[in-house]
Amino acid sequence: KSIGVIGSNDPIMDRISENVKLSLSHVGSLGGVLALKKNETTIAPIHILDNKSGNYNKDVLKKYFPSKDVVLIKGIKREQGLIIPKGNPKHIKGIEDLKREDITFMNRQRGAGTRILLDYRLEKLNIDNSEIKGYERESTTHLAAAMSVSSLTCDTALGVKSAADILDLDFIFVGDEDYDFAILKESLKDERVLKFIEYIRSENFAKEIEKIPGYKLEDPGKIIEI
Repeated sequence: KSIGVIGSNDPIMDRISENVKLSLSHVGSLGGVLALKKNETTIAPIHILDNKSGNYNKDVLKKYFPSKDVVLIKGIKREQGLIIPKGNPKHIKGIEDLKREDITFMNRQRGAGTRILLDYRLEKLNIDNSEIKGYERESTTHLAAAMSVSSLTCDTALGVKSAADILDLDFIFVGDEDYDFAILKESLKDERVLKFIEYIRSENFAKEIEKIPGYKLEDPGKIIEI
């Protein structure tokens, strides 16, 4: 029987599901946290930046699970950045260029960790989202966002490096983030979850990740109490 996985999207989930049976639904990080809270999923992949502490994932779980009946399983560190056409025809240098008159953008859906990261960076730069052409346009996966750049539907989108590489697009690094897995404590008794943890701790998984630019492992499979 496959494990229900609802939350943030990353191309590596498809790789994991070749080795561990997963039933994947991409609804964004916050959607994953809410699904876990309602017991609608076993695993919620998340990358949610707390705009006060600048930390990933733990703060949001503390907020939604005050009784601390949830744990975080360490996943991967991944590079997020601006995906741009080959050769960077519009000479984009960073997030601050999104407010330029000649730049159109493709956003991710509300509740997506990537959108939370964007809002955090815009706030730091004192840029109002109304200044960005395309802020209200949404795509639900990194690959869909990258495809909108390759089809010239927009000039740039924020996403993971692996999505840019798949479509042979250029990439401007914005920051590293933690893509981890939230589960209820009681799920640590579930054989299927233990198998999932075992796989992300495995040599095979490490070899898979090594092949993909823009990913790093730091204690994958480590269980962190909230």
